[in-house]
Amino acid sequence: MNRTISVIFRAIPLLMGAVCLSFGLYILAGRNDASHFVAGHVNVGLTAICYALFTTAATIIRQLIDRYGRVWRIILPLSGYVAAAAAIIWGIVLANRDNTAENLTAGFVVIGIGFVAACVSTVAAASTKFTLIQSAQLLEPQGGPPEGAHSRAAGAVLLAVPVAAAVVGFSLATGLLVRGDTPGFVAGHVLTGLSVICTSLIALVASIVRQVRNEFSEGERSAWPWLVGAAGTVNVLLGLFVLFSSHEPYRLAPGCVLIGLGLICFSILSKVLLLALVWRRTFALANRIPLMPIGTALTCLFFAAFLFEAAGSDPAFFVPAHVLVGLGAVCFTLFSIVSILEAGTSE
Repeated sequence: MNRTISVIFRAIPLLMGAVCLSFGLYILAGRNDASHFVAGHVNVGLTAICYALFTTAATIIRQLIDRYGRVWRIILPLSGYVAAAAAIIWGIVLANRDNTAENLTAGFVVIGIGFVAACVSTVAAASTKFTLIQSAQLLEPQGGPPEGAHSRAAGAVLLAVPVAAAVVGFSLATGLLVRGDTPGFVAGHVLTGLSVICTSLIALVASIVRQVRNEFSEGERSAWPWLVGAAGTVNVLLGLFVLFSSHEPYRLAPGCVLIGLGLICFSILSKVLLLALVWRRTFALANRIPLMPIGTALTCLFFAAFLFEAAGSDPAFFVPAHVLVGLGAVCFTLFSIVSILEAGTSE
């Protein structure tokens, strides 16, 4: 990977984070109503995920261009965790600041975004040994890790982060759904979708850690991609169910957003699938896999375009239209990550 391409791939997550942040602030600067409040805060919160993806991109790229020192090994994943923690704390403050529907909805969704950012930061932490994947493939299958690989305990800790985020997220979502009111319904379903993304990131962290440790088995070659594919399908089907099981307008936002969250899962699938397909073998179409997150990003943005038009006559479409723009930015950020993985695994 040459220096120019490496700069572009590192710039994409930061640019998409800037889009989410500026778009969110622009929405918040508009009218002071519940729709602007929720859509604005969610878009600002998505900045944490984009930054966490930047730390992953920078972690892998700096290894590929031989500019990865001990300082970067610490700063990059740590700063991602700081961004995730800031989102979680900010979400808690929002949810408890005022006893209003928009505060509860925006607060719990931002908390879920923080959980996803923590999982992505764990991908960065797992990727601090990324270049050892090539060394591991030269060893006998299941023949022990290469020198310098993650220890078994470190691997278990890394895997525990997305597992814990998913469990806590599903628990909070269940608590919101059993409330039986509209804010609990909306926030509970969106938080469920974000927790499903955390579940899909378990597969990505496990794939990286187990390949670095030379423990990736033939069964995992299909198991992890199937898990992520199932996660994306669950989000999309749940979104369709929420949309079409009732004509209530408050279902429009969580239904459409769940579909967008499913598209993010399919973007993550491209990364997990790439790692599985090139492990100990050559895959001729590996350089086509980065097209998957481009497709999901365009789908989010085109979907948002239709919702923007619908919002002109029905204000219930305002929140999903604006949130899907941010989700599209996250999908496009994942394009840079899978492109970096493709470059790293092909060298």
